[in-house]
Amino acid sequence: MKPTVAPFPAARLRRTRKSGAIRALVRENTLTPDDLIWPVFVREGDGIEEPVASMPGVMRRSVDRIGDAAREAAALGIPAICIFPYIEQSLKTEDCAGAWDPDNLSNRAIRAIRTAAPDMVVMTDVALDPYNINGHDGFVVDGEIVNDATVEALVKMTLAQAEAGADIIGPSDMMDGRIAAMRGALEAAGHQNVMILSYAAKYASAFYGPFRDAVGASGALTGDKNTYQMDPANTDEAMRLVQRDLAEGADMVMIKPGMPYLDICRRVKDTFGAPTFAYQVSGEYAMIQAGAQNGWIDGEKVMLESLMAFKRAGCDGVLSYFAPEAARILNN
Repeated sequence: MKPTVAPFPAARLRRTRKSGAIRALVRENTLTPDDLIWPVFVREGDGIEEPVASMPGVMRRSVDRIGDAAREAAALGIPAICIFPYIEQSLKTEDCAGAWDPDNLSNRAIRAIRTAAPDMVVMTDVALDPYNINGHDGFVVDGEIVNDATVEALVKMTLAQAEAGADIIGPSDMMDGRIAAMRGALEAAGHQNVMILSYAAKYASAFYGPFRDAVGASGALTGDKNTYQMDPANTDEAMRLVQRDLAEGADMVMIKPGMPYLDICRRVKDTFGAPTFAYQVSGEYAMIQAGAQNGWIDGEKVMLESLMAFKRAGCDGVLSYFAPEAARILNN
């Protein structure tokens, strides 16, 4: 239905913009800490809070400090944390066996968050790249990232994280058939209540650079990820991927990156009506921070405006490194 507006001066659209109170009264979208998932990086060691140079304000924390982050998030009203491990180069292997070790970094971090903030929702990342000597999300055989053998490994990784206490599994690998395999394995193992937030439309983007620094994958990566991540030119393909993952048992879906793909967010929400999330990725975060630090933009206002854009595009929530900063402002 096309909107209709009375002719001027009967319609003065500025009337509903005349004061902050009136603007709040007619505001179409709202942003609260409930909309945020905070991605955090964990590393080996004790008592470590190590800055990530390419992501100002972001740190890698040792497991003994990850509980502090969980308590901070809980106090701010942030409902969920997503764990990403930083693996030393010397521990990366061809077989990626560390990915499903019950005592790996991610699984210890899950248990630490469970102890520190029992009500915190814990999300994990499922992909082999942090553990892979080749830096890829899947096994590399004769230069090819193989699909089916990778899915078998991802299922083992999924079950290890579920056993450790994860609430939400976040497969970010973009292998075909992994959602059905993960859902079947979770059901068979008695983890019926563990959710899958599928990175259903993950693009082969240049916006991931600082993240790869943060998890130690930049130097390891051989080649590119174009054979399994999406072509940035495609939109209809994203719809097919989302439809498939929902049919295979995903509870929620993710679009990644975020702001450059708000059109995908809107199409996904309008088409499927499923819980839809976006990831405001490291490159987006770093650009806003760099602009703010150079005095080119008002960092606080741009941060909040960028987060509101996700809600306006139909997202139910967003993964953002700004989560604690944004929550402090929103709470006030």
